Order: sequence, then structure tokens, then C-alpha cells
Amino acid sequence: MADLLRLLLQVAEKAANVARVCRQEAPLFQLLVQEKTGDDKNKKFVQDFKTLADVVIQEMIRHNVGAKFPEMAGFIHGEESNKFENGLGESVTVTVCATEQETAALLATVLDGNRTAASLLAQAIHQNPASVDPSADGLAVPLSPSELGIWIDPIDATSQYIEGREEALEEGHLSPSGLHCALVLIGVYLRSTGRPVMGVINQPFNHKDPAGGGWRGRHFWGVSCGDVNLCSLPRPKGESQGGPGLSAVLSSSEKQAVKDTLASLCGPDNVKYASGAGYKILCVIQGLADVYVLSEGSTFKWDSCAPHALLRALGGGVVDLNKTLQSSCGAGDQTELTYHQPNAECKGADRWANRGGLVAYRDCSQLNRVIGALKGKM
Repeated sequence: MADLLRLLLQVAEKAANVARVCRQEAPLFQLLVQEKTGDDKNKKFVQDFKTLADVVIQEMIRHNVGAKFPEMAGFIHGEESNKFENGLGESVTVTVCATEQETAALLATVLDGNRTAASLLAQAIHQNPASVDPSADGLAVPLSPSELGIWIDPIDATSQYIEGREEALEEGHLSPSGLHCALVLIGVYLRSTGRPVMGVINQPFNHKDPAGGGWRGRHFWGVSCGDVNLCSLPRPKGESQGGPGLSAVLSSSEKQAVKDTLASLCGPDNVKYASGAGYKILCVIQGLADVYVLSEGSTFKWDSCAPHALLRALGGGVVDLNKTLQSSCGAGDQTELTYHQPNAECKGADRWANRGGLVAYRDCSQLNRVIGALKGKM
């Protein structure tokens, strides 16, 4: 498990570097700008460049993990399809090849022969970062890779990534939008039960280097399995333990009834809004909010698996909101999200939606207060 965590931290850092390179290198940034403004609409690859960046990261993680742990290869899932159609109408399957040159040649076919952009992407994909976090070494958890599956969200909050607003992160406060909301999420779950047991979050755009001006990232990890609960972040200080100072983070598009109920429960100044499902759960992990409530089924397994594992390591979790509201036992382990079974009656991405909404929390008493307030209001 220490080897797996070390590898996931490394591939998440590689993914973050790909995300940064796409914004820092002019040939790639121009494609992002064209995606944003809608210019050159006749070129399929330009319209889908943000998706190509997602797929490149997803396939890089799949390739690296599958190479080291072949028993996991069939259980590494992601948000994106890896099939593209280039400007000539040719169908191309994006994979990571054995060498940088081969990967660059493949990407050039997707990018209609733009070899400069393809080479920059390939170089970032095949670069290996140094050891990312020595504190993850020596982890002892009685699990085998053959028992595990993985969910990848290559760039969560893609719209914030494309828009690219550079908001300054203020210590101790959440920010509603900006590049810092874009996260790389890698979650590991038990195939037998669907419980999340390991999560890695990389925030590629955490702060700018004062010397060089380039973006620097930050990473977070957590492991929760049996008696082992370890996290790179300590439990936030000043934990309210269900006391009066409850705070919530929501989507700005949340139902008005939920907004009003939580404003009444928490006080209007303690209800905040932010972009990106992963970032909102990270706000709960960091103690910038006590709970994240979402009443719609608009998130997916790849959004929640990684941060869910970190919350479990801190004593919290992520529950299905509708199931918890309907449960006679109230909030608890039986309504926690799981990650191994699709919604059988659905098709496409909806098969993996968190259809009942969710509540992410650090403390059960805080969760119970939120559920109690929302019962009968939705």
C-alpha cells in the first residue's frame, strides 16, 4: 500500500504538471484560449482541447498504475472516453505509449499535425517527478492491489481551469472560484464493498512562486482502512463537535429551499459558495467549512471518491443525502457513498452519478444537525 500511495502521489504530480504546462506553454495555451472563445469551430480538436487535456492525464495515470500493478489494470476508471475524431474525420484512440516520441506522434494525429503542441504534452507525460511526500513511505495496511479499484477525475472543475482566473488564496478562507478550484482527484476503493480506502488530491494552482512567477501546487492524501486512519492534514483545530458555529459550503445553483434552510441553521454569513465538487469537499477536509450539501445528483463517483477517503481518515465521510433523509436510523455508515456498483437503470455517465445528492462532513453530530434541519424541507 505504501508503494501504491507513493505511485499515486507521483502520477498526480505528473498530472498537475500537464495541467500547468497546458497553461504555461504558448502553443498549448493558444488551444485553451481558442476553446474558451470558440474560434476555429471547424476544428474538432480545438473544440475538445480541454477534453484532450483531461484524457491525456487520465490515460497517463491508467498507464502508470497498470504497469506497476497489472492486477488493477481492469479496475482503473475515469470520467472521459479516450476516443477522438481529428479535423480530417479520423478516429484516434488516445493512449500513453512506451516512449515520449511515440506518444508525441500519436497526439500529433489528434492535434491535426501540431507537432509542437504534441511534443510539449508528451514531454510532460513522460517526465517523472522526484519522491513527492516521504511521510507516505512505510505505510502498513493489510490490503492487496487485487482487492482495489480506482476512480480518476483528471481535472475537476474544468470550467474554472479553462477560464483561468488567478484568485489569491487567503489562509483560513475558501475562495468561490478561480484556478485553485481545479483539482486532480485519484480515489481508491474496495471492489468488494465499494468503500473508499485511499485518496490523493493535487491542487496544481495553489500559489505562484514569488521568484519565477510560475504556479506551484499542493497535495493531500488520506488512507482509511480498519484501524488505520492516516491523513496528510491534521484534524482542523477548533472542531465544533456539533456546537453552535456550524458553517456550510454550497453550489450557487443549489435549490433555494436548501439555501434558506442552511442560512437559518448556520446563519447567513456562515453559508458560502464555491466552484467544483472536489474543491468544496476539500474545503470541508481543510476545515474551511463544516459541511458541503448538494441536493442534486450532479456529481459522479470520480468527483467524490478521493476526497471521501480523506474525510473518512479524519473521522468524517460523505453520505447520500436522499437515503439519509429517508432512513429511520438517520445519518450513518449505511448511507455512506460507495463506488463499486453502477446505477443499473441508467445509461452513460449517469450510471456512476451520486443520484441522491450528498453531504460531506467531518463530524457526525454536525451531519445530524444538517439532516434534522433538511427533513421535510425538500
